[in-house]
Amino acid sequence: MNLTDHQILIVGGGSGIGRATKEFLEGRGAKLTVATRSAEQCDFAAQPFDATDPDAALNLPERLDSVIYFPGTINLKPFNRLGMDDFTNDFQINLLGAVRVIQLALPALKRSASDNASITLFSSVAATTGMPFHASIASSKAAVEGLTRSLAAEFAPRIRVNAIAPSLTDTPLASQIISSGEAREAAANRHPLKRIGAPEELAEMVAFLASDASRFITGQIFGVDGGLSSIRKF
Repeated sequence: MNLTDHQILIVGGGSGIGRATKEFLEGRGAKLTVATRSAEQCDFAAQPFDATDPDAALNLPERLDSVIYFPGTINLKPFNRLGMDDFTNDFQINLLGAVRVIQLALPALKRSASDNASITLFSSVAATTGMPFHASIASSKAAVEGLTRSLAAEFAPRIRVNAIAPSLTDTPLASQIISSGEAREAAANRHPLKRIGAPEELAEMVAFLASDASRFITGQIFGVDGGLSSIRKF
């Protein structure tokens, strides 16, 4: 997977899947611009970016070949305990932050030296698989999938747009769900593959979608979910 000198914007690269992807892409020669809400805490150069700020700005290179947007939420509550602030916050981070980044990055993407520029967004297995207590996150991630397909049609053939829909992955964001050995085992057993995901596995998928290996793929939602969305074992 050759990504040498590929100019990539990573938003949300401070930890979890974003951090794993940053390290994976750097190891393959990509040139990265990284933005994250926790920029001041990073041990590498990063710009601050708050996905809830509609006026957030980015200092971008003249051209970009790929944009990858990682920020997300895990806000699990019974529906009768979800307030409008919960829905608003989830939509701000999962959907509107992505919209803001794409609008900021689009001129640089259009100047890509490649005919294979790309955008990769993140959905969730919950967007298409009904799960209790997921009403807010599932709604906002379903909106991400709609945005993905719409922009893929609008930006073709110059810019490809795809999304990844993971299940539970072993990241700091998910730590509240798998805080004990029993909780981790129960979460693993809900998946046909009997485990939860690793950030490095998602990083490889992200790199594939940013590379020339996926140049005939756009408008797709890829379930990296241990079979949870499509398999039932009896």
